[in-house]
Amino acid sequence: MSDYPPLPEALVVPVYDNHTHLEPSFDPERVGDDGGLGYLEQLDRASSVGVRGVVQVGTDLASSRWSAEVAAREPRVLAAVALHPNDAAELAEAGQLDEHLAGIAELASQPRVRAIGETGLDFFRTPSPVGQDAQRRSFEAHIALAKQHDLALQIHDRDAHAEVVETLDRVGAPERTVFHCFSGDAEFAKLVADRGWYLSFAGTVTFKNAQNLRDALAVIPRSRILIETDAPYLTPTPFRGRPNSSYLIPHTLRFMAAELGTDASMLAAQISSNTELVYGHWDDVPVVTPPGPFDEHPEGTTGP
Repeated sequence: MSDYPPLPEALVVPVYDNHTHLEPSFDPERVGDDGGLGYLEQLDRASSVGVRGVVQVGTDLASSRWSAEVAAREPRVLAAVALHPNDAAELAEAGQLDEHLAGIAELASQPRVRAIGETGLDFFRTPSPVGQDAQRRSFEAHIALAKQHDLALQIHDRDAHAEVVETLDRVGAPERTVFHCFSGDAEFAKLVADRGWYLSFAGTVTFKNAQNLRDALAVIPRSRILIETDAPYLTPTPFRGRPNSSYLIPHTLRFMAAELGTDASMLAAQISSNTELVYGHWDDVPVVTPPGPFDEHPEGTTGP
């Protein structure tokens, strides 16, 4: 099996992982049927240490469809659907961006899809002006979709802080806007929080070279804080470089609490409340459980 870290001590007060990638195809070397942890095993481990639910995030049409399907049948999962900004640039070049945006729009109306994301701007991996123009068009389409369906917006922002904010200010941000895997400094954090947006901290806040993130955490109201893994990457210290999963959230949570000089349970309670304000409750829409081998079947049909 892949070199996953051991289970941490369970949290006394549970939290949610508001951004993870459980789908097997995301990284075949780490997740799936080739020796990694399947999504149900990841969820079971998370449940055992006080992670009560996750937001499973799509990055293209296929993973967004998978996210919505899993959320529809798994009570510990809500879904976010979108085209990643770097994928948007590639789709535009292939003449397929509008078709794929239409597919995301179809998914947005499903009751356990609670966010549009991850979308935004990435000028690090897409430096070309043409690709960046495609990202802008896709980002604005996703913003409109989030507002149309009253969904949260999960933003991917890499080397594009100023333009992401300019876009949100110009077209109008959704009521619940989250900067996933926040990567700015204290000044940018205050700007984001002052607009009523949320900052989601990943395992990167524990990295030795990430003082900017700790500075950002220190200056914002706790009512703006969320927590995530962005698994299977960004594994928190002391397991950096090994596969990440939602069950490792307690490491990041306890580190953040120590940085803020507060009790881990108090911070967990605040973050849990914040998360439910953004995405709603995981149990307010029932899941549709697939039939089991002993369920009754309509006349003329057989079980699976």
